[in-house]
Amino acid sequence: MYTQSMDTLSPEEKQLEAAAKAKLRSAEELQLQQDFDARIDAGDFIEAKDWMPEHYRRTLVRQISQHAHSEIVGMLPEGNWISRAPTLKRKAILLSKIQDEGGHGLYLYAAAETLGTSRDQLLDALHTGKAKYSSIFNYPTLTWADMGVIGWLVDGAAIMNQVPLCRCSFAPYARAMIRICREESFHQRQGYEALLTMMTQGTESQRAMVQESVNRWWWPSLMMFGPPDAESPNSEQSMRWGIKRISNDDLRQKFVDATVEQAKVLGVSLP
Repeated sequence: MYTQSMDTLSPEEKQLEAAAKAKLRSAEELQLQQDFDARIDAGDFIEAKDWMPEHYRRTLVRQISQHAHSEIVGMLPEGNWISRAPTLKRKAILLSKIQDEGGHGLYLYAAAETLGTSRDQLLDALHTGKAKYSSIFNYPTLTWADMGVIGWLVDGAAIMNQVPLCRCSFAPYARAMIRICREESFHQRQGYEALLTMMTQGTESQRAMVQESVNRWWWPSLMMFGPPDAESPNSEQSMRWGIKRISNDDLRQKFVDATVEQAKVLGVSLP
């Protein structure tokens, strides 16, 4: 009874105590925010158990989950061609690539889960339309040449976007991206090699098929870099936090510069 009475505060005292706690909590959060900003400015990595602003956490959940969803959904248009691959070699390569994409999705879901969200929540957001994925995977794959062009252009654009993420300030995301980028490089090379084979050893109709596929996929590939910097609602803050290292416009231009030279070797023209 004595202890209970000592813990009993008047309404006025309770109000003062609540105000004091709120003030102390705000001061503590201010210090945590300053420490976080200093680490970002110094180029340090943020681990999952480290303190982070809620907006930073939500931004990462949005970006990583969208990336994971895109890897999983990206398996679907290519899976459509497994049974129609022209040779056993091409079928084995395509199967290996699709398997890699599934693994990438799992790496990324695991990275997102370290931020306090569950796999079920992530998938529910995808299935209910609350979460987005890359719209390029809604385009149909009409010919076998699309498998090569997706590898060359779509995976090439993905690599250009993703290599800087290996230096993302959130360490679990950065670590996942190292292996993903290595495997995406294989995807880009196999796509380019398939197109080069068709362009140098194929028939006239096969070369025309490659050119037609390039015409369809070129503009959607450029759109993978997002809106222009002036119209991007998230880029500036993501750059400030070190989540994003290079702007949309700069990445898009780097992709165009590299692809123009590759197109000359292939013998195709870009729209």
